[in-house]
Amino acid sequence: MRNILIGGAWPYANGSLHIGHIAGLLPGDVLARYHRAVGDNVYFVSGSDCHGTPVAIRAKQENRTPQEVSDFYHEEFAECFKKLGFSYDVYTKTSSDEHKSFVREFHKKLYESSYVYEKEVPQAYCEQCNTFLADRFVLGKCPKCGSDTRGDQCDACGTVLEPETLEEPICAICGNKIGFKKSKHLYIAITKLQAELKALVDNHPKWRKNAITFTNRYIDDGLRDRALTRDLEWGIQVPKEGYDNKTIYIWAENVLGYLSASKVAAEKRNADFDELWGGNAKHYYVHGKDNIPFHTIILPALLLGNGAKWHLPDQIVSSEYLTLEGRKISTSQNYAIWVKELLNNYEADSIRYFFIANAPEKKDADFSWREYVHSHNGELLGAYGNFVNRSLAFIAKYCDGIVPKGSDNQNINTQIEALYGSVGEKIENGAFKDAIDEIFEFVRNANKFFDTEQPWVTRNTDKTACDNTLYQCVQIIANLAILLSPFIPFSSEKVFGWLNINNKWERQSVEAGYQLPEVEILFQRIDKSVIEIETEKLKVIL
Repeated sequence: MRNILIGGAWPYANGSLHIGHIAGLLPGDVLARYHRAVGDNVYFVSGSDCHGTPVAIRAKQENRTPQEVSDFYHEEFAECFKKLGFSYDVYTKTSSDEHKSFVREFHKKLYESSYVYEKEVPQAYCEQCNTFLADRFVLGKCPKCGSDTRGDQCDACGTVLEPETLEEPICAICGNKIGFKKSKHLYIAITKLQAELKALVDNHPKWRKNAITFTNRYIDDGLRDRALTRDLEWGIQVPKEGYDNKTIYIWAENVLGYLSASKVAAEKRNADFDELWGGNAKHYYVHGKDNIPFHTIILPALLLGNGAKWHLPDQIVSSEYLTLEGRKISTSQNYAIWVKELLNNYEADSIRYFFIANAPEKKDADFSWREYVHSHNGELLGAYGNFVNRSLAFIAKYCDGIVPKGSDNQNINTQIEALYGSVGEKIENGAFKDAIDEIFEFVRNANKFFDTEQPWVTRNTDKTACDNTLYQCVQIIANLAILLSPFIPFSSEKVFGWLNINNKWERQSVEAGYQLPEVEILFQRIDKSVIEIETEKLKVIL
């Protein structure tokens, strides 16, 4: 039994979740469910990212406290993840006492290392807003390519930036020209860790291609030291004398949530936290493309700098971008599909299936209502749901709901055995789209088997052949429910109950003579009128 840590990126608690978040985070739940089914000791953790400038600004705009704003969205996030079937062992928040306490102790030890030093630097300040600005809240022209950019990184050319290097810098909040004030801060010397960080990426060829490419580019372009502290009230207090009015920079504490949350999870089950973060473990980090450097550069640098021999990332599962009807999702323009609204109208398994089968794994993917409805009706319902319901309904109608006695089809059994191995390997390697595609190829073959064997004919002409067909179909359904359980757990749970099987990642068997309970349709058809209705809503937003 292996110790498995699965860390899902922490969504920022200053606005609702949209479908881009789900596309990037859903693989984490697939991994967690699969590893539990295999029998591994799983710690699936995440939480809401509550500190930092954006939350403080939103709170000011709404005349609320940052705590009130972040707590509101944290509760909303937790409810959405629950409805989507995310099986977190711990879903917490960076404003929790457990996280703040862990981060302070971690930073105390970090400050003792040779990697941390003090430096006085110019920090962006907006007189109009009367506040220091995080790098991402400074807008201007990239000094390298001239494109419009934020103060942390240029999306056009990929250059990592400092706000003071921008041309024509302005405040992203009010649009006024900004100035800079000198301020003393603690810095971590990431430049001293270049060899270790380069070795980390070189030794992990199974990371997603975008993670390898982007990380190598950051290293080749020249790493830069990063500030550990900020002039901001809303955050975790710096555990060092002389820094009473400063807080820990959000990027230097939110990624430590993987440690603090897994510590909470370990304590809940009376397990050894040190063992999880030791050598005999596998760690996955699941997030979007824009979070790559935080998991391949920043987190490892903090872990190495702390000096406690923390386990470094094993697998980086970094998604590409998701667009919406061919356009970039824009929360500022309200051009998005919000998860809480999506869940009010559509089944969780339907949503999960689409964002796995059409995942932005190797390249950007697009969500369109036409493709979503086609995916649900044509594949999830039309192929899988149809096979399950036609098989079990036939047994209910012509066999009094009793699984008939039949002989195994060795060819099909061989295919099923092979699926457990190949699908499991694909999941562990982060190839979720390929994994579910392989299962659905088998689903299509199962429907062909049913059609070729024609039980509606053989029930009158060759009862033995009919019984063999139906018996085999029940075995197929049982194993499909297991194979699909990491992807679409709600429908799998229904089938587990109908067939009285467990959720172990191994070939299942349902005995002849088993009395089926009353079954229901697995998935409801989505009317095609939804396409026009939902697309029109987006036009109204525009």
